Parts: sequence; structure tokens; C-alpha cells
Amino acid sequence: MYTFVLIYIPIYINCQPMRNKKKLLIEQLDQKLAVFKDVEKVTVPQKGWINTIRTTLNMTMEQLGTKLKLTKGAVQKIEEREAIGQITINKLKDVGEALDMQFVYGFVPKDGTIDNLINLKAEKLARKIVLRTNQNMKLEDQGISDEKINDSIKDLANEIKREMRKSLWD
Repeated sequence: MYTFVLIYIPIYINCQPMRNKKKLLIEQLDQKLAVFKDVEKVTVPQKGWINTIRTTLNMTMEQLGTKLKLTKGAVQKIEEREAIGQITINKLKDVGEALDMQFVYGFVPKDGTIDNLINLKAEKLARKIVLRTNQNMKLEDQGISDEKINDSIKDLANEIKREMRKSLWD
């Protein structure tokens, strides 16, 4: 007579447990944006980058215009449009090429990371929901303590973050 024993063996991919896909995407994006963390300290020159770089290099508008196959007047308009935020990304790329520079752009989370942004949004939404619910409960004489409210906010925020509800962005 034979005895069979069923053994449960969790399956791992790359020798690691499966991770939450959204969490992994957030971590990967935070890693990509980490190189920009000090960019918030950079202030845009009053006349814009194009004018500042061009004049620092002692390059005339005519010289930059020649590289761009544009007139001096067109270069002046480009510099003016950049200074007031009315320039296209493609035009900035063209000017970067003409200046032998690489144009780079991106978004930097105000609170350091995408994860921090999501945490703040989740807590704000959770607070709104819990406090609204508690207000209704108070009207029915069933309010809860501040400690329970804070615990509820924390728990709901974690759930919202885990689910990445679209309502985070309303």
C-alpha cells in the first residue's frame, strides 16, 4: 500500500515572489525620476535658457539662426516665446541640437517621489471619506473616537493605495 503526500510549493518567478504590478511600476518610475531630484533647485533664467546659453557662449542671434536655418528675427522670436512659456518641445529640441546640447524634459513630483504623491492623495481621500462617514454617524449618535478615526483613515488610505483607485485623481 502506498501513501501519497501532497506538498504545496509556492511558485516563484526569478526566485522572487510575484510582486504587485502597480507597486513595481511605481518603484520603477521613481527610480527613473530620481535623477531629476535636484532639478527643483534650478531656476530658469529670466530671459530663458536659449538666450542665456547663447549669450554665455558669445554666440550671436545670426550665428544661431544660421545653424537653425532661420533669420535673426526668427531667433529673437524663439527666445521671446521660450521666456514666456509659449515654445514647442520640438523647437526646443531643434535649438538644443543647434547649440550642440541635448534637450531634456520631464516631470518631478513635488513631494519627492510618485510613491509620496500617491500616499498623500490616498490619505486625503481616505480622510474625506472617513470624516464624512463619521459625521453621518454622529448625527445618528454613533460617532467614533479620534483614535479610531485616525486608525480608519490609515487603513482606508492603505487600501486605496493598494487598489490605486481612479478616484485618487478627482
